[in-house]
Amino acid sequence: MTTTAQPLWRAYVAFLMPMMLSNILQAMFGTVNGIYLGQMIGVDALAAVSIFFPVMFFLISFIIGLGAGSSVLIGQAWGARATGKVKAIAGTTLTLTLIGGLVIAVGGGLFARDLMTALATPPNVLDDATAYARIMMIAMPATFTFLLATAMMRGVGDTVTPLWALAISAAIGLLVTPALIRGWFGLPHLGVASAAVASAISAVVTLLWLGLYMRRIDHPLAPDAAFFRAMGLDRELLGRVLHIGLPTAVQLVVMSLAEIVLLGIVNRFGSDATAAYGAVNQVLGYVQFPAISIAITASIFTAQAIGAGHLDRIGSIVRTGMWLNLLLTGGLVVLGYLLSRIIIGLFITSPQVLDLAQTLLFIVLWSTIPFGMAGVFSGVMRASGTVFVPTLLSIVAIMAVEVPVAVVLSHGIGVEGVWIAYPAAFCTMMVLQMAFYRLVWRKREIRRLI
Repeated sequence: MTTTAQPLWRAYVAFLMPMMLSNILQAMFGTVNGIYLGQMIGVDALAAVSIFFPVMFFLISFIIGLGAGSSVLIGQAWGARATGKVKAIAGTTLTLTLIGGLVIAVGGGLFARDLMTALATPPNVLDDATAYARIMMIAMPATFTFLLATAMMRGVGDTVTPLWALAISAAIGLLVTPALIRGWFGLPHLGVASAAVASAISAVVTLLWLGLYMRRIDHPLAPDAAFFRAMGLDRELLGRVLHIGLPTAVQLVVMSLAEIVLLGIVNRFGSDATAAYGAVNQVLGYVQFPAISIAITASIFTAQAIGAGHLDRIGSIVRTGMWLNLLLTGGLVVLGYLLSRIIIGLFITSPQVLDLAQTLLFIVLWSTIPFGMAGVFSGVMRASGTVFVPTLLSIVAIMAVEVPVAVVLSHGIGVEGVWIAYPAAFCTMMVLQMAFYRLVWRKREIRRLI
Protein backbone atom coordinates (compact mmCIF):
# COMPACT_ATOMS: atom_id res chain seq x y z
CA MET A 1 0.00 0.00 0.00
CA THR A 2 1.18 3.52 -0.80
CA THR A 3 1.13 4.72 2.80
CA THR A 4 3.29 1.91 4.18
CA ALA A 5 6.10 1.75 1.63
CA GLN A 6 7.83 4.89 2.91
CA PRO A 7 7.41 7.66 5.52
CA LEU A 8 3.94 9.14 5.26
CA TRP A 9 5.04 12.64 4.30
CA ARG A 10 7.14 11.25 1.46
CA ALA A 11 4.25 9.10 0.26
CA TYR A 12 2.03 12.21 0.35
CA VAL A 13 4.49 14.25 -1.70
CA ALA A 14 5.13 11.44 -4.20
CA PHE A 15 1.38 11.05 -4.71
CA LEU A 16 0.32 14.69 -4.86
CA MET A 17 3.15 16.23 -6.89
CA PRO A 18 2.12 14.58 -10.20
CA MET A 19 -1.48 15.52 -9.40
CA MET A 20 -0.51 19.16 -8.82
CA LEU A 21 1.42 19.18 -12.10
CA SER A 22 -1.64 17.73 -13.85
CA ASN A 23 -3.83 20.52 -12.45
CA ILE A 24 -1.35 23.20 -13.48
CA LEU A 25 -1.00 21.68 -16.95
CA GLN A 26 -4.77 21.56 -17.39
CA ALA A 27 -5.13 25.19 -16.30
CA MET A 28 -2.35 26.33 -18.61
CA PHE A 29 -3.94 24.41 -21.49
CA GLY A 30 -7.19 26.33 -20.97
CA THR A 31 -5.34 29.64 -20.71
CA VAL A 32 -3.32 29.08 -23.91
CA ASN A 33 -6.42 27.92 -25.78
CA GLY A 34 -8.11 31.17 -24.80
CA ILE A 35 -5.09 33.12 -26.06
CA TYR A 36 -5.27 31.24 -29.39
CA LEU A 37 -8.92 32.14 -29.87
CA GLY A 38 -8.59 35.73 -28.71
CA GLN A 39 -5.41 36.54 -30.62
CA MET A 40 -5.97 34.49 -33.81
CA ILE A 41 -9.71 35.06 -34.27
CA GLY A 42 -10.90 37.86 -32.00
CA VAL A 43 -12.89 38.78 -28.90
CA ASP A 44 -16.14 37.38 -30.34
CA ALA A 45 -14.50 33.93 -30.43
CA LEU A 46 -13.78 34.13 -26.72
CA ALA A 47 -17.36 35.21 -26.09
CA ALA A 48 -18.75 32.31 -28.13
CA VAL A 49 -16.66 29.75 -26.23
CA SER A 50 -17.24 31.32 -22.80
CA ILE A 51 -21.01 30.92 -23.09
CA PHE A 52 -20.64 27.14 -22.94
CA PHE A 53 -18.42 27.19 -19.83
CA PRO A 54 -21.27 27.12 -17.24
CA VAL A 55 -22.86 24.16 -19.05
CA MET A 56 -19.51 22.39 -19.23
CA PHE A 57 -18.83 22.94 -15.54
CA PHE A 58 -22.30 21.67 -14.62
CA LEU A 59 -21.77 18.46 -16.61
CA ILE A 60 -18.20 17.95 -15.45
CA SER A 61 -19.30 18.39 -11.81
CA PHE A 62 -21.15 15.10 -11.95
CA ILE A 63 -18.17 13.30 -13.49
CA ILE A 64 -15.95 14.71 -10.75
CA GLY A 65 -18.51 13.40 -8.27
CA LEU A 66 -18.51 9.93 -9.85
CA GLY A 67 -14.72 10.02 -9.89
CA ALA A 68 -14.64 10.90 -6.18
CA GLY A 69 -17.07 8.12 -5.31
CA SER A 70 -15.37 5.46 -7.41
CA SER A 71 -11.84 6.41 -6.29
CA VAL A 72 -12.83 6.08 -2.62
CA LEU A 73 -14.33 2.62 -3.17
CA ILE A 74 -11.44 1.56 -5.39
CA GLY A 75 -9.02 2.82 -2.72
CA GLN A 76 -10.72 0.68 -0.06
CA ALA A 77 -10.78 -2.37 -2.35
CA TRP A 78 -7.13 -1.80 -3.28
CA GLY A 79 -6.16 -1.48 0.37
CA ALA A 80 -7.94 -4.78 1.03
CA ARG A 81 -6.15 -6.35 -1.98
CA ALA A 82 -9.53 -7.16 -3.53
CA THR A 83 -8.44 -6.65 -7.16
CA GLY A 84 -11.64 -8.18 -8.53
CA LYS A 85 -13.67 -5.55 -6.70
CA VAL A 86 -11.39 -2.83 -8.09
CA LYS A 87 -12.35 -3.71 -11.66
CA ALA A 88 -16.00 -4.28 -10.74
CA ILE A 89 -16.27 -0.75 -9.31
CA ALA A 90 -14.43 0.75 -12.28
CA GLY A 91 -16.53 -1.17 -14.81
CA THR A 92 -19.83 -0.18 -13.21
CA THR A 93 -18.88 3.49 -12.93
CA LEU A 94 -17.55 3.60 -16.50
CA THR A 95 -20.75 2.04 -17.84
CA LEU A 96 -22.90 4.72 -16.19
CA THR A 97 -20.51 7.41 -17.45
CA LEU A 98 -20.71 6.15 -21.04
CA ILE A 99 -24.53 6.03 -20.91
CA GLY A 100 -24.63 9.61 -19.60
CA GLY A 101 -22.07 10.73 -22.18
CA LEU A 102 -24.04 9.19 -25.05
CA VAL A 103 -27.28 10.85 -23.90
CA ILE A 104 -25.52 14.22 -23.82
CA ALA A 105 -23.90 13.56 -27.22
CA VAL A 106 -27.25 12.81 -28.87
CA GLY A 107 -29.02 15.67 -27.10
CA GLY A 108 -26.21 18.09 -27.89
CA GLY A 109 -26.15 17.10 -31.53
CA LEU A 110 -29.87 17.74 -31.85
CA PHE A 111 -30.52 20.66 -29.50
CA ALA A 112 -27.26 22.64 -29.21
CA ARG A 113 -28.78 25.72 -30.86
CA ASP A 114 -31.84 25.60 -28.62
CA LEU A 115 -29.56 25.42 -25.57
CA MET A 116 -27.47 28.39 -26.70
CA THR A 117 -30.63 30.38 -27.43
CA ALA A 118 -31.99 29.56 -23.97
CA LEU A 119 -28.74 30.91 -22.49
CA ALA A 120 -29.46 34.28 -24.17
CA THR A 121 -26.47 34.05 -26.46
CA PRO A 122 -25.96 37.33 -28.37
CA PRO A 123 -27.09 36.94 -32.01
CA ASN A 124 -23.69 37.92 -33.41
CA VAL A 125 -22.00 34.87 -31.82
CA LEU A 126 -24.93 32.42 -31.81
CA ASP A 127 -23.72 30.39 -34.80
CA ASP A 128 -20.16 30.05 -33.47
CA ALA A 129 -21.37 29.26 -29.94
CA THR A 130 -23.72 26.60 -31.31
CA ALA A 131 -21.00 24.94 -33.39
CA TYR A 132 -18.62 24.89 -30.42
CA ALA A 133 -21.24 23.54 -27.99
CA ARG A 134 -22.45 20.87 -30.42
CA ILE A 135 -18.95 19.44 -30.98
CA MET A 136 -18.08 19.56 -27.28
CA MET A 137 -21.25 17.68 -26.34
CA ILE A 138 -20.87 15.09 -29.10
CA ALA A 139 -17.37 14.43 -27.74
CA MET A 140 -18.61 14.01 -24.15
CA PRO A 141 -18.32 10.19 -24.04
CA ALA A 142 -14.58 10.45 -24.70
CA THR A 143 -14.12 13.49 -22.44
CA PHE A 144 -16.04 11.89 -19.57
CA THR A 145 -14.15 8.60 -19.92
CA PHE A 146 -10.79 10.36 -19.84
CA LEU A 147 -11.69 12.39 -16.71
CA LEU A 148 -13.12 9.35 -14.94
CA ALA A 149 -10.13 7.16 -15.79
CA THR A 150 -7.66 9.63 -14.29
CA ALA A 151 -9.74 9.88 -11.10
CA MET A 152 -10.06 6.10 -10.72
CA MET A 153 -6.33 5.56 -11.18
CA ARG A 154 -5.73 7.62 -8.05
CA GLY A 155 -7.64 4.98 -6.10
CA VAL A 156 -4.86 2.46 -6.76
CA GLY A 157 -2.19 5.00 -5.89
CA ASP A 158 -1.28 6.05 -9.44
CA THR A 159 -1.00 9.76 -10.22
CA VAL A 160 1.91 9.46 -12.66
CA THR A 161 0.03 7.77 -15.52
CA PRO A 162 -2.72 10.46 -15.47
CA LEU A 163 0.02 13.11 -15.66
CA TRP A 164 1.52 11.53 -18.79
CA ALA A 165 -1.93 11.17 -20.32
CA LEU A 166 -2.79 14.81 -19.64
CA ALA A 167 0.56 15.94 -21.04
CA ILE A 168 -0.15 14.05 -24.28
CA SER A 169 -3.70 15.42 -24.42
CA ALA A 170 -2.53 19.01 -23.86
CA ALA A 171 0.25 18.71 -26.44
CA ILE A 172 -2.18 17.42 -29.09
CA GLY A 173 -4.71 20.14 -28.30
CA LEU A 174 -2.14 22.94 -28.36
CA LEU A 175 -0.85 21.80 -31.77
CA VAL A 176 -4.17 21.00 -33.42
CA THR A 177 -6.11 24.11 -32.31
CA PRO A 178 -3.95 26.72 -34.13
CA ALA A 179 -3.57 24.37 -37.12
CA LEU A 180 -7.36 24.23 -37.51
CA ILE A 181 -7.77 27.96 -36.92
CA ARG A 182 -5.25 28.84 -39.66
CA GLY A 183 -5.79 25.82 -41.92
CA TRP A 184 -2.17 24.68 -41.68
CA PHE A 185 -0.98 21.40 -43.23
CA GLY A 186 -3.95 21.34 -45.58
CA LEU A 187 -6.46 21.15 -42.72
CA PRO A 188 -9.81 22.96 -43.02
CA HIS A 189 -10.33 26.41 -41.47
CA LEU A 190 -12.76 25.73 -38.62
CA GLY A 191 -12.71 29.04 -36.76
CA VAL A 192 -14.15 28.92 -33.24
CA ALA A 193 -14.99 25.23 -33.62
CA SER A 194 -11.24 24.52 -33.86
CA ALA A 195 -10.87 24.42 -30.07
CA ALA A 196 -13.75 21.95 -29.72
CA VAL A 197 -12.50 19.69 -32.53
CA ALA A 198 -8.97 19.76 -31.08
CA SER A 199 -10.36 18.85 -27.66
CA ALA A 200 -12.28 15.90 -29.14
CA ILE A 201 -9.25 14.66 -31.11
CA SER A 202 -6.94 14.91 -28.09
CA ALA A 203 -9.42 13.05 -25.86
CA VAL A 204 -9.86 10.17 -28.31
CA VAL A 205 -6.15 9.82 -29.16
CA THR A 206 -5.13 10.03 -25.50
CA LEU A 207 -7.70 7.41 -24.51
CA LEU A 208 -6.32 5.03 -27.15
CA TRP A 209 -2.77 5.62 -25.92
CA LEU A 210 -3.88 5.22 -22.31
CA GLY A 211 -5.58 1.89 -22.97
CA LEU A 212 -2.56 0.47 -24.79
CA TYR A 213 -0.11 1.78 -22.21
CA MET A 214 -2.10 0.43 -19.26
CA ARG A 215 -2.27 -3.01 -20.88
CA ARG A 216 1.47 -2.96 -21.58
CA ILE A 217 2.39 -2.22 -17.95
CA ASP A 218 -0.33 -4.54 -16.60
CA HIS A 219 -2.06 -1.68 -14.76
CA PRO A 220 -4.67 -2.77 -12.17
CA LEU A 221 -7.31 -0.85 -14.18
CA ALA A 222 -6.09 -1.92 -17.63
CA PRO A 223 -8.95 -2.45 -20.14
CA ASP A 224 -8.44 -6.21 -20.43
CA ALA A 225 -10.91 -9.09 -20.66
CA ALA A 226 -11.55 -9.05 -16.90
CA PHE A 227 -12.32 -5.32 -17.04
CA PHE A 228 -14.80 -5.68 -19.91
CA ARG A 229 -16.51 -8.57 -18.10
CA ALA A 230 -16.99 -6.16 -15.18
CA MET A 231 -18.78 -3.64 -17.41
CA GLY A 232 -22.45 -3.32 -16.54
CA LEU A 233 -24.68 -1.64 -13.99
CA ASP A 234 -24.20 -3.44 -10.67
CA ARG A 235 -26.96 -1.79 -8.64
CA GLU A 236 -25.31 -2.34 -5.27
CA LEU A 237 -21.92 -0.97 -6.33
CA LEU A 238 -23.51 1.86 -8.28
CA GLY A 239 -25.55 2.86 -5.23
CA ARG A 240 -22.38 3.11 -3.15
CA VAL A 241 -20.59 5.17 -5.80
CA LEU A 242 -23.55 7.56 -6.08
CA HIS A 243 -23.86 7.78 -2.29
CA ILE A 244 -20.42 9.38 -2.21
CA GLY A 245 -20.37 11.00 -5.65
CA LEU A 246 -23.68 12.86 -5.89
CA PRO A 247 -23.20 15.05 -2.78
CA THR A 248 -19.75 15.98 -4.08
CA ALA A 249 -21.27 16.99 -7.43
CA VAL A 250 -24.03 18.99 -5.75
CA GLN A 251 -21.45 20.87 -3.66
CA LEU A 252 -19.55 21.83 -6.83
CA VAL A 253 -22.76 23.05 -8.47
CA VAL A 254 -23.65 25.15 -5.40
CA MET A 255 -20.15 26.66 -5.39
CA SER A 256 -20.47 27.59 -9.06
CA LEU A 257 -23.89 29.18 -8.51
CA ALA A 258 -22.52 31.19 -5.58
CA GLU A 259 -19.62 32.30 -7.76
CA ILE A 260 -22.07 33.56 -10.38
CA VAL A 261 -23.87 35.59 -7.68
CA LEU A 262 -20.60 37.10 -6.45
CA LEU A 263 -19.50 37.91 -10.00
CA GLY A 264 -22.81 39.72 -10.53
CA ILE A 265 -22.07 41.84 -7.46
CA VAL A 266 -18.53 42.58 -8.68
CA ASN A 267 -19.81 43.59 -12.13
CA ARG A 268 -21.87 46.38 -10.56
CA PHE A 269 -18.62 48.14 -9.62
CA GLY A 270 -17.57 48.46 -13.27
CA SER A 271 -15.17 46.88 -15.72
CA ASP A 272 -12.07 47.65 -13.61
CA ALA A 273 -13.50 45.56 -10.75
CA THR A 274 -14.40 42.77 -13.16
CA ALA A 275 -10.90 42.74 -14.64
CA ALA A 276 -9.37 42.66 -11.15
CA TYR A 277 -11.74 39.81 -10.25
CA GLY A 278 -10.52 37.78 -13.22
CA ALA A 279 -6.83 38.38 -12.46
CA VAL A 280 -7.13 37.56 -8.76
CA ASN A 281 -9.07 34.37 -9.53
CA GLN A 282 -6.32 33.29 -11.93
CA VAL A 283 -3.73 33.64 -9.15
CA LEU A 284 -6.00 32.10 -6.52
CA GLY A 285 -6.67 29.09 -8.73
CA TYR A 286 -2.98 28.22 -8.99
CA VAL A 287 -2.40 28.69 -5.24
CA GLN A 288 -5.33 26.37 -4.48
CA PHE A 289 -3.86 23.48 -6.50
CA PRO A 290 -1.71 22.08 -3.66
CA ALA A 291 -4.59 22.46 -1.18
CA ILE A 292 -6.94 20.52 -3.47
CA SER A 293 -4.30 17.89 -4.23
CA ILE A 294 -3.52 17.37 -0.53
CA ALA A 295 -7.22 16.89 0.24
CA ILE A 296 -7.56 14.27 -2.51
CA THR A 297 -4.41 12.52 -1.27
CA ALA A 298 -5.78 12.42 2.29
CA SER A 299 -9.02 10.90 1.00
CA ILE A 300 -7.29 8.18 -1.06
CA PHE A 301 -4.79 7.30 1.70
CA THR A 302 -7.62 7.05 4.23
CA ALA A 303 -9.64 4.84 1.89
CA GLN A 304 -6.65 2.52 1.45
CA ALA A 305 -6.05 2.44 5.22
CA ILE A 306 -9.71 1.56 5.86
CA GLY A 307 -9.57 -1.15 3.22
CA ALA A 308 -6.43 -2.62 4.80
CA GLY A 309 -7.93 -2.43 8.30
CA HIS A 310 -5.28 0.05 9.51
CA LEU A 311 -7.62 2.55 11.14
CA ASP A 312 -4.86 3.69 13.50
CA ARG A 313 -3.18 5.47 10.57
CA ILE A 314 -6.06 7.88 9.93
CA GLY A 315 -4.91 10.37 12.58
CA SER A 316 -1.42 10.49 11.04
CA ILE A 317 -2.92 11.00 7.57
CA VAL A 318 -4.89 14.01 8.84
CA ARG A 319 -1.93 15.52 10.69
CA THR A 320 0.38 15.08 7.70
CA GLY A 321 -2.19 16.72 5.45
CA MET A 322 -2.37 19.71 7.81
CA TRP A 323 1.40 20.15 7.97
CA LEU A 324 1.78 19.88 4.21
CA ASN A 325 -0.94 22.49 3.79
CA LEU A 326 0.99 24.84 6.01
CA LEU A 327 4.26 24.16 4.19
CA LEU A 328 3.21 23.86 0.53
CA THR A 329 0.07 25.99 0.33
CA GLY A 330 1.49 28.42 2.90
CA GLY A 331 4.72 28.68 0.91
CA LEU A 332 2.82 29.64 -2.23
CA VAL A 333 0.79 32.14 -0.23
CA VAL A 334 3.98 33.82 1.00
CA LEU A 335 5.35 33.94 -2.56
CA GLY A 336 2.03 35.35 -3.72
CA TYR A 337 2.28 38.22 -1.27
CA LEU A 338 5.95 38.92 -2.02
CA LEU A 339 5.53 38.79 -5.81
CA SER A 340 1.91 39.97 -6.02
CA ARG A 341 2.53 42.98 -8.22
CA ILE A 342 4.71 41.07 -10.67
CA ILE A 343 2.23 38.18 -10.92
CA ILE A 344 -0.84 40.37 -11.36
CA GLY A 345 1.10 42.44 -13.88
CA LEU A 346 1.09 39.41 -16.18
CA PHE A 347 -2.67 39.85 -16.58
CA ILE A 348 -3.20 43.60 -16.06
CA THR A 349 -1.35 46.62 -17.44
CA SER A 350 -3.51 49.47 -16.09
CA PRO A 351 -1.88 50.85 -12.88
CA GLN A 352 -5.28 51.66 -11.40
CA VAL A 353 -6.66 48.16 -11.93
CA LEU A 354 -3.39 46.61 -10.82
CA ASP A 355 -3.58 48.47 -7.49
CA LEU A 356 -7.15 47.27 -6.97
CA ALA A 357 -6.30 43.67 -7.85
CA GLN A 358 -3.32 43.68 -5.48
CA THR A 359 -5.52 44.96 -2.65
CA LEU A 360 -8.09 42.23 -3.30
CA LEU A 361 -5.40 39.55 -3.51
CA PHE A 362 -3.99 40.66 -0.14
CA ILE A 363 -7.46 40.24 1.39
CA VAL A 364 -8.12 36.73 0.14
CA LEU A 365 -4.84 34.92 -0.50
CA TRP A 366 -4.12 33.73 3.07
CA SER A 367 -7.52 32.03 3.31
CA THR A 368 -6.33 29.33 0.90
CA ILE A 369 -4.73 27.66 3.96
CA PRO A 370 -7.97 27.15 5.96
CA PHE A 371 -9.63 26.18 2.66
CA GLY A 372 -7.08 23.38 2.27
CA MET A 373 -7.45 22.24 5.88
CA ALA A 374 -11.22 22.03 5.53
CA GLY A 375 -10.63 19.89 2.44
CA VAL A 376 -8.45 17.44 4.39
CA PHE A 377 -11.11 16.92 7.06
CA SER A 378 -13.93 16.46 4.55
CA GLY A 379 -11.77 14.25 2.29
CA VAL A 380 -10.86 11.91 5.14
CA MET A 381 -14.50 11.60 6.23
CA ARG A 382 -15.61 11.03 2.62
CA ALA A 383 -13.21 8.09 2.42
CA SER A 384 -15.32 6.27 5.03
CA GLY A 385 -18.58 6.97 3.23
CA THR A 386 -19.53 9.90 5.50
CA VAL A 387 -20.46 12.42 2.84
CA PHE A 388 -23.81 14.05 3.54
CA VAL A 389 -22.93 16.06 6.66
CA PRO A 390 -19.49 17.31 5.44
CA THR A 391 -21.12 18.36 2.17
CA LEU A 392 -23.97 20.08 4.01
CA LEU A 393 -21.48 21.95 6.22
CA SER A 394 -19.63 23.21 3.14
CA ILE A 395 -22.87 24.32 1.52
CA VAL A 396 -23.88 26.11 4.75
CA ALA A 397 -20.56 27.97 4.75
CA ILE A 398 -21.15 29.04 1.15
CA MET A 399 -24.84 29.94 1.29
CA ALA A 400 -25.13 31.20 4.89
CA VAL A 401 -21.76 32.97 5.14
CA GLU A 402 -20.08 33.66 1.80
CA VAL A 403 -23.03 35.03 -0.17
CA PRO A 404 -24.64 37.10 2.66
CA VAL A 405 -21.28 38.57 3.74
CA ALA A 406 -20.53 39.55 0.14
CA VAL A 407 -23.93 41.19 -0.29
CA VAL A 408 -23.84 43.10 3.01
CA LEU A 409 -20.20 44.23 2.94
CA SER A 410 -20.25 45.20 -0.74
CA HIS A 411 -22.94 47.74 0.11
CA GLY A 412 -21.00 48.94 3.14
CA ILE A 413 -17.36 49.10 2.04
CA GLY A 414 -17.41 48.45 -1.72
CA VAL A 415 -15.91 45.69 -3.85
CA GLU A 416 -13.44 44.76 -1.09
CA GLY A 417 -16.44 43.41 0.84
CA VAL A 418 -16.95 40.71 -1.78
CA TRP A 419 -13.42 39.43 -1.21
CA ILE A 420 -13.77 39.43 2.58
CA ALA A 421 -16.57 36.92 2.03
CA TYR A 422 -14.11 34.27 0.84
CA PRO A 423 -11.96 34.15 4.01
CA ALA A 424 -15.15 34.29 6.10
CA ALA A 425 -16.54 31.24 4.27
CA PHE A 426 -13.28 29.27 4.21
CA CYS A 427 -12.63 29.80 7.93
CA THR A 428 -16.23 28.84 8.75
CA MET A 429 -15.86 25.75 6.58
CA MET A 430 -12.66 24.72 8.36
CA VAL A 431 -14.17 25.20 11.85
CA LEU A 432 -17.34 23.27 10.98
CA GLN A 433 -15.49 20.38 9.30
CA MET A 434 -12.96 20.14 12.14
CA ALA A 435 -15.69 20.21 14.79
CA PHE A 436 -17.67 17.44 13.10
CA TYR A 437 -14.52 15.39 12.56
CA ARG A 438 -13.32 15.68 16.16
CA LEU A 439 -16.64 15.62 18.03
CA VAL A 440 -18.66 13.17 15.93
CA TRP A 441 -16.85 11.29 13.17
CA ARG A 442 -13.87 10.07 15.24
CA LYS A 443 -16.25 8.51 17.75
CA ARG A 444 -18.09 6.48 15.13
CA GLU A 445 -17.29 2.93 14.13
CA ILE A 446 -15.57 2.95 10.74
CA ARG A 447 -16.31 0.03 8.48
CA ARG A 448 -15.11 -0.91 5.05
CA LEU A 449 -17.65 -0.20 2.32
CA ILE A 450 -16.37 -2.94 -0.02
